[in-house]
Parts: sequence; C-alpha cells; structure tokens
Amino acid sequence: MNTAIKTFAPLLVWGVLASGPTQAGVDSSEAARLGTTLTPVGAEQAGNAAGTIPAWTGGLPRNAGKVVDSFRQDPFAAEKPLFIIDSKNAQRYQANLTPGQMAMFKRYPDTYRIPVYTTHRSANWPESTYAKIRQNATHTLSIAGGNGLENYTSPLAFPIPKNGLEVIWNHITRYRGDSYVRVTSTYMTTPSGAYSWKTERDTLAFSEQLSDYDPARQKNILYYFTSENIAPARDVGGVLLVHETLDQVKEPRMAWQYNSGQRRVRRAPQVAYDSPGPGNLRTNDQMDMFNGSPDRYDWQLVGKKELYIPYNSYRLADPANTADDLIHPGHLNQDKTRYELHRVWEVIATLKPNERHIYSKRHLFLDEDTWSVVEGDHYDSRGDLWRVSENHLLSLYDMRLSISAAEMTYDLTSGRYLANYLINSIKDAYQFGLKSRSSDFTPAALRNIGIR
Repeated sequence: MNTAIKTFAPLLVWGVLASGPTQAGVDSSEAARLGTTLTPVGAEQAGNAAGTIPAWTGGLPRNAGKVVDSFRQDPFAAEKPLFIIDSKNAQRYQANLTPGQMAMFKRYPDTYRIPVYTTHRSANWPESTYAKIRQNATHTLSIAGGNGLENYTSPLAFPIPKNGLEVIWNHITRYRGDSYVRVTSTYMTTPSGAYSWKTERDTLAFSEQLSDYDPARQKNILYYFTSENIAPARDVGGVLLVHETLDQVKEPRMAWQYNSGQRRVRRAPQVAYDSPGPGNLRTNDQMDMFNGSPDRYDWQLVGKKELYIPYNSYRLADPANTADDLIHPGHLNQDKTRYELHRVWEVIATLKPNERHIYSKRHLFLDEDTWSVVEGDHYDSRGDLWRVSENHLLSLYDMRLSISAAEMTYDLTSGRYLANYLINSIKDAYQFGLKSRSSDFTPAALRNIGIR
C-alpha cells in the first residue's frame, strides 16, 4: 500500500527572512480559521483525500488508558502493523519517507525497518492554551531579523506561519506542559551495540510561571533549565544551568556548569550551537531536535507533505522493556517502534555565508498536530548526509501534551548512535506543575543542587 505524497502550499513562502522591518502576525479574518478549518493549534482539521490520515476530532480523551506510576497504558495495544517497510520495498514508499530514513535502509539493509500502523491524531493541548494561541496569531511579532519575538505569550508564537523561521519558532515555543521536572536515561552506543548510559534530572521552568515573574526584568527569558547527572555514581554531581533567551543575538543564552570534583561554578558560553553533546554524537543545538538561536541559518519553508513518522510510541515507554530490549547494534530495536502517516511541515535550514557550524544544512520535518520536529537530516560541510535524527512521540493523554519516548541521533559514518529521553525504566519520569522562583536558577543555587 503506497500512499501518494500530497504537498500543501503554505500561505506565503519566504525562502529567507532577512533582517529588516518587524514582521506582524496574521489578520483577524485569517486567525478565525483556528478552531474551524484549522485545529486550535493551526493544523489542518480535515483528513486527507485518500482517507489514510483522519480528521482531527479533539485528540485522545484524558481517560484513554490507565496511568500507573506515570506509565501510560497503550490505547492502541491491540493493533497490528498495516505493513512493514524494509530495504527490499523502501523504494515503493520513498515518496512518504525522508532522505534520512532511506539512508538508514541503505546503512542497515538487514535490520532496519519501519512498522506502519493505522494513523491516530491523538495529540491535543489544554483548552486554556487555545485562547493564548489565538491572541498570538494576530499579536506576536518577529523582530531582529527573525531572531526574537515581541508581544508573545506562551505557548506557540505563530499558529498560522508564513515562513520557515516562524515554523521553527513554533517548535521552540510549542506547549510542553507547565514547568516540570523529568528524569530520563541516555544511551551512547558503539557499532557493536555496546553502550554506556547516564540518568539525568532536568528541571524546566517557564519565566511567565515563576512566582516572582517580573516582565521588566525577564521579558527576554523564555525559560530556565537545569540538568543534573544522578547516575551512574561516577557522574553524580555535575549540573548545567541555562537561561534561555528569546532573542539570543541581543542577549545570548546564559549558561553555567557546576563541576563536583572542583566544587566550582563556571560560565559555560560553549553550551550552544555546534558545541558537542553526549558522546560527541550530536550538537548542543540538536537537543530536542533543535533548540537555541536560529540566527546562523536561512530557513526555507518547502510546504507540507505526508510522511511515515514515529508516533504513539507507547511500546517504547513500556516498563517491561530493559535497556537490552531497546538498544540494538546500529539502531533502536525497530520492533518496539510505531510509525504512522501524518502531515508534516518541511523546512530546510542552510548555513548563512560567513557563519560557522558543523552542519551546512539541516532538513527538518515537524508534526502538524504538536509542532514537534519529528525527523531531522543533518549534512556535513561537503553537503553529505551525516546524521539522522528521529523523535518518537508519545501523547500523555491525561495531561494533554506530547513528549518524546526516545530521541535518536544516528551517525551514518561511524555507526554509533545516541538515544535520549528514554523513560521505560523510570517511575514518575515527568512531574508537572513545578512551583519555583527565579532565585532557584542562579549560579549560587546551582552549587546547592550539585552537593545535595
């Protein structure tokens, strides 16, 4: 069964949003499409002509399954794959696959496969976010050549985007739940499948949700973030603190690190752009598929298309899985994955002249219902495809938001890969509704976290 690709022309495509005048939001008549022909977050409400993508009817209800220790029951556990794509039949489905997925079939012809299931548009956000999104549609402004936002209220800056930069801002500002603490595991592999691992406790607090939020002082702060190593024992005590700014050209991201061995807090300006992440397998701005300032790239909005993407990944988050069940040589155990046909926004980021980054081009695909980057292809300085990223989305139906059950980065050259944000072995991995003050996210507080 091959579903033909369907490309949707965006309202207005600008290959590059150059520096210059402030860009305004859409007018009220256009914004009125939200909740009618468009979903409240700007996705197409209707299904596709072939009937392989259904209409959005509100997403999963809060009682879609049992929740035990924050593990969500799979509402679709009884379903079987409609078909499986492998290296032998991948050409047949190429129109609905990314270049990175095709490269994975070539790199691992005997083991890599994509099990395709019935599509469910399970994603939704709380009703309380929808009014803010409608307001942003007409009020949020793109400033500083697209590198900053004005008149923005969290979440979702541009529900009806007009260019590639606005699309990537939607990923950056998408709804992730209220401020939270999460505990997840990361695995760094060798080509043979051997791995090292670590467990981290991350805290993310949106500035608007701080009890002492001061717009005059914190207007340019999007969120505060700490990441603490809590296992294995040799890594315990290292902590990273980030103040994430909206306009990082005007006010660069501020970061500090606490080294438990030296018992010192140091500024960490290198925690940005293409500085290396865990295992030197991804860049720092590749975390969360893309984060940080978009200023080094020109962002081209290609349009929309239909792709087989990781979705409703409850099997990956099943606590019955061990690390060995999931981490296999070359790639994740694809028998534990689930892919569905969904509409995505397609964006190509090309490195600007005279800018520096190890990736000369990034080809990103964003799920229309969550604004999450779900597929990412990353090209080296010669223009060759180097790394492939996949974000296995999971709907927390009781919380009305989506998270990553696993964020994968595959290095096609070395055969190594990185698996981030696995929660299968962790009870209560996400705890929302964090109450905090700005004083909890200072260099002095960082030292206290590291020695507790």
